[in-house]
Amino acid sequence: RMKELAEFNEEEKDLLGSISSLKSALEVLSKHQGSFVQMPKAHINNIAKTLDTCVKKHSALMQGVFTRKERKAMTAFIESAAAPSSDGSYSPASGQIFGILKQMMETFEQNLSDSQKNELNKQQSYDGVKKTKTEEIEAGQRQIDKKTQELAVTDEKNAQAKQDLKDTKASLSEDEQFLLMLKELCGKVDAEYEP
Repeated sequence: RMKELAEFNEEEKDLLGSISSLKSALEVLSKHQGSFVQMPKAHINNIAKTLDTCVKKHSALMQGVFTRKERKAMTAFIESAAAPSSDGSYSPASGQIFGILKQMMETFEQNLSDSQKNELNKQQSYDGVKKTKTEEIEAGQRQIDKKTQELAVTDEKNAQAKQDLKDTKASLSEDEQFLLMLKELCGKVDAEYEP
């Protein structure tokens, strides 16, 4: 469970970082009215870097999210932003890039929400199993304590019974000796009174 929790925390941290980066990129792009025409090359490069990092880091999550046309636009944007330009500006279909960034952020937020719900369910399930097992262990421990107590009482009774048996055998031996002596005495007395 600890391994699963660590994996979730790492995934959550990555997604939160990506969402934060995408929000920043969307803010920068929206401040320039969604156009790259007036935007400084440094901002375009940061947006392209954010887009590239998110696509590479979360490639499995991005499967099936974008159309072939959108993937081509992303790749073209990332490659063009990395290439030097003569006037320091860039003018691709910024609206399409804005939409892609927004769609990525929504996908990441949905995935994060789903992951958090899944983790919560796993934690609740784990807590339920843990509680059940703890109760079973406690019940088992109570049973052990009860049986240990019963064993102690039984051992005490057994020891007492052995002592009683020893005492009874000793008493029987004395009584048998007394009986022999009494029979002997009776035999003598009978012999004296016989004509």
